[in-house]
Amino acid sequence: MSSFLADREGPTLGDLLLARGLTRRGMLKLSACLAASLALPPLEAIAINAALQLAPRPRVLWLALQGCTGCTESATRSHEPAFESMILEMLSLDYHPTLMAAAGLAAQSAVGEAMRTPGYVLIVEGAVPRQSGVCTSGGEDDSVLLTQTARGAGLILSVGSCAAFGGLPAAVPNPTGATSVVDWLAPAGVPVDLLVNLPGCPPLPQAIVGTLVHWLTYRSLPPLDRVRRPIAYYGETVHDRCSRQPHYRARRFARSFDDAGARLGWCLLKLGCRGLQTANACTRLGWNATGAYPMRAGHGCIGCSQPGFWDRGGLYDPQRPTGRGGRRP
Repeated sequence: MSSFLADREGPTLGDLLLARGLTRRGMLKLSACLAASLALPPLEAIAINAALQLAPRPRVLWLALQGCTGCTESATRSHEPAFESMILEMLSLDYHPTLMAAAGLAAQSAVGEAMRTPGYVLIVEGAVPRQSGVCTSGGEDDSVLLTQTARGAGLILSVGSCAAFGGLPAAVPNPTGATSVVDWLAPAGVPVDLLVNLPGCPPLPQAIVGTLVHWLTYRSLPPLDRVRRPIAYYGETVHDRCSRQPHYRARRFARSFDDAGARLGWCLLKLGCRGLQTANACTRLGWNATGAYPMRAGHGCIGCSQPGFWDRGGLYDPQRPTGRGGRRP
């Protein structure tokens, strides 16, 4: 186990979880669920369980920049573990403009206090506007606060497509000069080797929780793809696990949202579904603990976890079939 875990004083995550009534059997169940979401072998649940019991409670700064707060909404719908249990038991959420009770100077002082102990987790929601005065905290541009806090972070999570790729704020004509977190930090000389992109509009809450747990367990980033997305959550296309895939292979396509084919669950490719080109785990993990995802509800994938998705043509433009199976991103 890392010396980081051994050298920290005070209660560990395991102590806090057990004190709040979670049994050791419950800890194992939690670890197994997290290992499964990360596509790790079952035996890795033992390593996750051991790490959670020894790891210190991490400090978290959550910055909200140019976005709609949808990523926070998604995170609050996390399950196994639930987000409220994460805040109360697993994390020390020192700063979150939407969820924190403090305001004004008290809120700003929380950031300064956390920054005095490097190695905290920095979560960024929303795009970074290059235009001054668009997003501010305490009278200062949030882009400045982002640069300052990123320098001392042990892990940076760009949560949502706005933070990961610029998202809707960066769509043409991009009046605020919005950009991604990595494209803002790298030119500023801030190392981005500890940064992970978790795109989606909004992202899957399991991706946020699972990436945090991987970092707590192994003190390293999970395997990433070329745009810094965790392969565990973005290594397959939405199409790969879609319940409508058999109809795609049989070339049965709905032609309108209320025709007979749509009612029979036929493929929605001709209605604009971008699942073939979109890397995400929606169809594998589902939403809201129900296994729900857009195609199961009768709507095509809009490709929200891909770079520049908003400018890739109309959401209902017919897509072209590719071969007899799917296409990887």
